[in-house]
Amino acid sequence: MQQETTPEQSELDTTSTWQRISPYAMLYFLMSFLKHLLGNIVYIAPGIVIGYKSLIDRPQIWLPVAVLVVIALIVGAVLSFYFFTYRLSENKIEIKSGVFKKAHIDLPFARIQNVKQEHPWYFRPFGYVCLSFDTAGSAQQEAKLVAIEHTLADKIKQKILIQHKEVEPVADENLATEASETKQNAANEQILNTRSVKDLVLHGITNNRVWIILAGLSPFIDDLFEKADSYLTSIDINVDQLFSFTDLAVWQIAGYVILLFFALMIPIALLSIAGAIISYYGFTLSKSDDKYIRRSGLFTKHEVTMRLPRLQVLILKQDWLDLLIKRTNLVFAQISSRGGEFAAEKDKIMVPSVTLKESAELIADAMPNSQVQSIAYTGISPWFLVRNFLLSAVFILPFAVIIIAKDTIELLWPLAGVFIILLSLIYCRWRRWGIAIDDQFVYLRKGVLGVDYHCFERFKVQQIQYRQSWFLKRRHLGGFKCILASGALGISFLKEEHAKEIVDQLLYSAESSKRSWM
Repeated sequence: MQQETTPEQSELDTTSTWQRISPYAMLYFLMSFLKHLLGNIVYIAPGIVIGYKSLIDRPQIWLPVAVLVVIALIVGAVLSFYFFTYRLSENKIEIKSGVFKKAHIDLPFARIQNVKQEHPWYFRPFGYVCLSFDTAGSAQQEAKLVAIEHTLADKIKQKILIQHKEVEPVADENLATEASETKQNAANEQILNTRSVKDLVLHGITNNRVWIILAGLSPFIDDLFEKADSYLTSIDINVDQLFSFTDLAVWQIAGYVILLFFALMIPIALLSIAGAIISYYGFTLSKSDDKYIRRSGLFTKHEVTMRLPRLQVLILKQDWLDLLIKRTNLVFAQISSRGGEFAAEKDKIMVPSVTLKESAELIADAMPNSQVQSIAYTGISPWFLVRNFLLSAVFILPFAVIIIAKDTIELLWPLAGVFIILLSLIYCRWRRWGIAIDDQFVYLRKGVLGVDYHCFERFKVQQIQYRQSWFLKRRHLGGFKCILASGALGISFLKEEHAKEIVDQLLYSAESSKRSWM
């Protein structure tokens, strides 16, 4: 039988006894179920939109269903709490969870690469937090403790960090003293960067992610337009007359279009700004010993800890608006726990909308000697333009043939506009793509309207693949793909000799260096 105890002791319990989390965890499970339900509502939204009038007229149909859904959510939260137990030993944590699908996670502290604290708004009045443990392995081996006391979470976190100190090969004979002072170092954090509300507003404007919200609302668009039209009619605004351009001059039509554009963009920008403030309010990036600690969040406070030896890639991301106002988003990507082409968001620390001077200071702290913002980049071959221009022409040509065959010549102008836009984007992509390398780092540049810079140390390359398609081989061009612990980065359309030279240099660095990429 599992012993039902709540670990609210002053010391960290490392016995073999299975512990229960606080009953407040039921709030967490309930919120998780609701989030999952709302995240999948887009699949049933069209049916709701089509039949909502019938459903409203027949509450005897939808009301019992709604009550059953609420009951199921509550029962699920209670059962999830009941079947959730954990225990701590000197060097690992075990977690049992699941109602129908049982899970037993046995996670050694040495495999934990990141410890994160979350402070959901519904836990804050009671002093409880969620503690997440990320590993460099499979996502199925990640673990999370919910609704544990803040003091207990701090003790577990410090124990894991001390364990990492103890297992790393360090020549200093005073390692035991250093490990015992880890907690004291945490109290002496050095704040590297903070973000004001103004910075977050700029981030919301320049990094608009509200299109995801609009995509979710797409099933309701017709109904929303219908209601908007009814409202405007009720206040004596004739929409048809307002947008009738028959008797207007070209400059008047252009004015209407500009006004309509801003009328649509203002609420979109406001939503994006709200999202940035909710995610990054109270942002601080601090450093304690060899660890970066990021704290942020308006409703749910997030705390992410990343050890600098685990930093794999440093990224500067600038959208086109960032370029205009001379701001950038600085990303620290560490060892990925999910695999894929590149590290997931959870495996990164992002500092939003920093100035170029601030980013230079942070880069100098994280990767001294990096020249990511000043080094000269070598561009790719113009054959990239030739190939992609031809592919665009092949794509557009069938539409042009259909238009001519149907004798709708007036549609050729819009098609020509689309073709010109495609060619412009391809040209921008060609101008952005570039590479540079020095004795310590590899630098990659890419983008279209904006620009992204990637910087990583040569010895952290775990695998490198030389790539050359038939087209590239005929023109003596080539490329490569670097595999790091955080994901993959690559470039193509380089001169064959240049690409092979870089591959040889990176292979030599990986083979000759004795430093650990961890």
